[in-house]
Amino acid sequence: MMLALSAVSGLGLWFMVNSYYNAQISGQMERNAFLDQEIKAVEAKIEEIKELENKKAKLLARKKVIEELQGNRSQMVHLFDSLVRTIPDGVILTTIKQEGQKLTLEGRSQSNARVSTYMRNFEASTWMAKPELSIIEAKGEDKGLPYAFTLSVTLTNPNDAKQKEQEAAKTATAAGTTTTSTLPTLTPAQPAAGQTPATSPGPTAPAVPAQPAKPDSTTAPTTAPAAGGAKS
Repeated sequence: MMLALSAVSGLGLWFMVNSYYNAQISGQMERNAFLDQEIKAVEAKIEEIKELENKKAKLLARKKVIEELQGNRSQMVHLFDSLVRTIPDGVILTTIKQEGQKLTLEGRSQSNARVSTYMRNFEASTWMAKPELSIIEAKGEDKGLPYAFTLSVTLTNPNDAKQKEQEAAKTATAAGTTTTSTLPTLTPAQPAAGQTPATSPGPTAPAVPAQPAKPDSTTAPTTAPAAGGAKS
């Protein structure tokens, strides 16, 4: 009977422990399944966010292009106006090529000095800067314009420079208004070397009237007698 009871107790204990751990395993599997579902949902949201970020980047790129076109829509007008104003006599252009902010000009001139004058005119222009001469050589059958040249200039926009200066001035003004001036802490004046410090106020002695200064025979009179006056 004792052995039978021990066997039954062991089986019951084993069944209870086995059931407990089976329940724990089932609960953990359910939690894992729930976490897998949530992870898939989060991954789907991450993919949506990436798509939205890509769309946002494309929209920002389009906006930037539109802003550049809007800001530079009058650049070609000023460019051709500057080309007309800067070209000197004795120089003609045969080819104009633009690559980004670089403008390549090819033409013919009467002499090298004409090309030098043309480059100086570019330096004085507000819409073109940094002229660089690539080639200048005498060739061709045109005796009036024997020199062929190729030079490049960089396109500039004076409005952008003004805008940057205004932004810098605004930033400096804002920085100046935010800074606060600190005053040094005022401390009582210290007596100079060889002097006794001032004592606390007490009963003051009566004021002594100032004695008139004695005439000194060695000092000269402060005023001279008028010319032609009577002598004393």
